[in-house]
Amino acid sequence: MDDKLIVGIADMKMAQGAGTLVTYALGSCIGICLYDPMIKLAALIHIMLPLNMEAGRKTPLKYADTGIRETLREMEARGASRARMIAKIAGGAKMFEVSGGNMGNIGVRNAESVRMTLKREGIRLTFEDVGGTVARTVFLNAADGQGIIRSYGKPDIIF
Repeated sequence: MDDKLIVGIADMKMAQGAGTLVTYALGSCIGICLYDPMIKLAALIHIMLPLNMEAGRKTPLKYADTGIRETLREMEARGASRARMIAKIAGGAKMFEVSGGNMGNIGVRNAESVRMTLKREGIRLTFEDVGGTVARTVFLNAADGQGIIRSYGKPDIIF
């Protein structure tokens, strides 16, 4: 079995050429898979919130905007090119019914922020499985950029 790197909440991991990146329990959070096929560099980010309004910005990976930018910077430092990179995303579910206000729509806001940030940064979004009401687990293979989404009571999605 190949090496498995676990990506926690507000976390990012990279693997090159071999290994599997995995993040568990994506509810309203979004898992963002970034891959440069030429150098076989894969990154997986688990973001919680759409925009970084944090004073001092101590946890950039917690947010879609700063998490994506930080990951792109680190991938480029390892030789990745934005022109070759592709992105695939999963998560953004509505896990709870919240009355009064739009906090129950955090998954929708996360997905919108991820899409907007990827577009602004010049990264092609080639696949998404967002929304709904179930949590997802995402696996990303660094050898070929292929991924699997697992959700309770649903067939696996290969992307």
